[in-house]
Amino acid sequence: MRKVRKAVFPVAGLGTRFLPATKAVPKEMLTVVDKPVIQYVVDEAREAGIEHLVFVTGRNKGVIEDHFDIQVELYDTLAQRGKDAQLERLQRMQPGPGETSFTRQQEPLGLGHAVWCARSIVGDEPFALLLPDMIMQSKRSCLTEMVDLYARTGKNVVAVQECDPGETHKYGIVEKGGEAGTGFEITGMVEKPAPGTAPSNLYINGRYILQPEIFDILAEQKQGAGGEIQLTDAMLTLMERQPFYGYHYKGRTFDCGSPEGFVAANVAFALWRPDIQPVVSEELSRLMAEIEPVERRATKR
Repeated sequence: MRKVRKAVFPVAGLGTRFLPATKAVPKEMLTVVDKPVIQYVVDEAREAGIEHLVFVTGRNKGVIEDHFDIQVELYDTLAQRGKDAQLERLQRMQPGPGETSFTRQQEPLGLGHAVWCARSIVGDEPFALLLPDMIMQSKRSCLTEMVDLYARTGKNVVAVQECDPGETHKYGIVEKGGEAGTGFEITGMVEKPAPGTAPSNLYINGRYILQPEIFDILAEQKQGAGGEIQLTDAMLTLMERQPFYGYHYKGRTFDCGSPEGFVAANVAFALWRPDIQPVVSEELSRLMAEIEPVERRATKR
């Protein structure tokens, strides 16, 4: 069984839902408390034992590459000023030489196309795929648990969570088969099913471990919904040839691609921080007591 050594991060999106904030700053570099969103996802990958980080970028994303590079002047300044804690934290987050690769998507042709753009760097080995908009909160990371399941099955693994049955039309939904270790066999998969037709309420939450055969399928994949090359379509084809397993993640997932999910992530991670939790909790309680409900404000217009 080949080890999962590489992880792909598709970071070429424009972040239009966050304009004007993302006019000059990539959405992946917006901060949740005091770390960029992309840093949370990279930390999750490294905790799971990932050795090589592959970023699929686009125009105006150079700051992501700079973020994961050594900034000699900053490090020297912190050392000279005795900011040892801050310096140690930055160095701990720093990938080593040769542990990152960056490639361009060039055209906005969808998630499947972004994954295909990483084919030459990933090569003929299994890889993890982490959607950078989705950040997780749990004591043991989602990808770490998935790697454990992969070690038992040696096949494709997809993380899923429960959603409101009335919202299954918003997500990629899986059909659950028999139990398999800490996961279950996936017997079907559908992207944004019509209301009332979903095989379950288990949605794909943005974490995958895929076999390299997906690249050959993506190379021939025709454009699907929205004129994009859909990863789900390619996975359905691969499912005809190889087993897929689901890992039912029980932690919290925040969609930082939406303003409401981004704000919720900031609150949740702030409340997880022992150093700032008391102050943030007190301020939130005060705000909730003082802010007038939306419904009442609307009646005054």
